[in-house]
Amino acid sequence: MKKQFYQKALITGASAGLGEEYARQLADAGTNLILVARRKDRLEKLALELSQKYGVSVEIFTADLSRDYDLSSLVEKIRQTEDLDLLINNAGFAGKSKFYRDETGEAEQMIKVHVIATVLLTRAALPAMLKRNRGAIINVASVAAFSPFSGAMYSSTKAFLVMLSVNLQNELLGQGIKIQALCPGLTHTEFHQAAGMNKETIPEFLWMRADRVVRISLRALRGTKVIVIPGCRNRIISFLMRHPLTFNLVQWLSRRSKVRKMAAMKQ
Repeated sequence: MKKQFYQKALITGASAGLGEEYARQLADAGTNLILVARRKDRLEKLALELSQKYGVSVEIFTADLSRDYDLSSLVEKIRQTEDLDLLINNAGFAGKSKFYRDETGEAEQMIKVHVIATVLLTRAALPAMLKRNRGAIINVASVAAFSPFSGAMYSSTKAFLVMLSVNLQNELLGQGIKIQALCPGLTHTEFHQAAGMNKETIPEFLWMRADRVVRISLRALRGTKVIVIPGCRNRIISFLMRHPLTFNLVQWLSRRSKVRKMAAMKQ
């Protein structure tokens, strides 16, 4: 990005990974920021760095989106920010337990963070955008949205984000609002480490850098694509998982014990 094309962006999950990279690239383009995450120390450090380096306004908002009070406070913050023209729903986590072994409420937390928070924040941001006939919302999903290998809750909540984005964009046609479902594959961030995944079992050629993923996402806002899958390999993999000629084969493979064990090694 060589010029500013958004005035103010709010990014959830902004203290690391793709969220931090969105913040860096948008600040470089001259966009003022509201950074949201649980870790206040990281937010403060990033905000200071970006404001000093790029001369943009950077606010921080500490919130855990799985908590009702934090989420409702952020909803109110968005409603009061009338110049917000870019919302990036990036907060999320992969989870560590299988659905049938979940004794800690991880499934419910994932629904709150991936689904409920995205719905409420999006609905809060839209009125001001519609009033100006301008704005964009990026919902960070995953190629896992199309996969039978990625866990019952993670895949299903990411699939929700894809279908929400597609259908919401159709509802908003002609209103000047762009909706994007970003579906990255394996990306070098802290995300996989936090989920307890063993990155060394996955070939390097399958990974992408976070800066490239974000650059593709922001560039795609200039076009009309709703589902954005960065990287040739990720697009091929997603195509094979969805295409009628290969769908049944993928489903069959997902039920093979050896394949399931290999998938588990990556978690």
